[in-house]
Amino acid sequence: MKVCKNCVLPETFPGISFNPDGVCNFCQEFKGKEHLEKEKGKYKQRFEELLNKYKNSSSYDVLMAYSGGKDSTYTLSLLKEKYNLKILALTFDNAFLSQQALCNIRQVVENLGVDHIFFKPDFSLLKEIFLTGTKEDIFSRKTLDRASTICTSCMAIVKFVTLKLALEKKIPFIAYGWSPGQAPLSASIFKNNPPMLKQMQMVLKKPLYKIVGERISPYFLEENDFESKEIFPYNISPLAFLEYDERKIFEKLKKLGWNIPVDTDPNSTNCLLNSFANQIHRERFGFHPYAFELAKLVREGYLKRDEAIKRLEQNENKKIVKLVKKKLGVS
Repeated sequence: MKVCKNCVLPETFPGISFNPDGVCNFCQEFKGKEHLEKEKGKYKQRFEELLNKYKNSSSYDVLMAYSGGKDSTYTLSLLKEKYNLKILALTFDNAFLSQQALCNIRQVVENLGVDHIFFKPDFSLLKEIFLTGTKEDIFSRKTLDRASTICTSCMAIVKFVTLKLALEKKIPFIAYGWSPGQAPLSASIFKNNPPMLKQMQMVLKKPLYKIVGERISPYFLEENDFESKEIFPYNISPLAFLEYDERKIFEKLKKLGWNIPVDTDPNSTNCLLNSFANQIHRERFGFHPYAFELAKLVREGYLKRDEAIKRLEQNENKKIVKLVKKKLGVS
């Protein structure tokens, strides 16, 4: 398989093309690290201006979508220790969180002094959605370029459950622990608004509604929410514009009592389901769902190309995949 000589995107990735030197069009469009650093500085300044404006305007400054993984834990620590924000952390339990991840979550929130909530939906509902995702492309093909069907299903619920809670508690910011490979800098700070959210919800909720019907509605906004007079929160992805160095991140997390799970795949530090979701995606589409993220990390200098290739080529843990399939009832 042909792979970009600069990053790690394969020829099977949608919309890819190569120049005579074997460099993909995504790398050719990259404006360079110097330009990137200047842009990151602008977003960091914008973020700090917003904090000055909204900090202490509510009981909590930020609602953190906290998965317990490496990047969300590091984001949580930055918001607490660097910016001294009042944080409510929310963890979505999809019934496949690693036991080590669960220990990490409890240890970290205690050590940081952060209020925390676990949200666990009805597993029979999630199971039905995940099973459908093993057989069908629930979402648009474009959506699945950067994440598996199962992961996209999870995140659809996470985003709107988090938003519902932020609106209820009038929290001005929702934070996500996306890596710079996942969060485009241009979308790392944006103001939620009703028309945009209504359109987004329709795109995400409709496919799930077809699977489980009205049972999915409690996890999404209601019509009166879109007409609310409340101020809609900003979504922020701080790692897109703050320093991102995996070596330093792991050093910091160790001090917080966070330990690397040994039962997850190379691209997740919290979820057992990820291995199975990745396997299905690779078999169905011919490329890894983390290819785009890792390619961007390589292109922007956050990750060595050899390490990215290693993460993409490593086979899924058969024992974990078997465990997941058994719990989902997949033969």
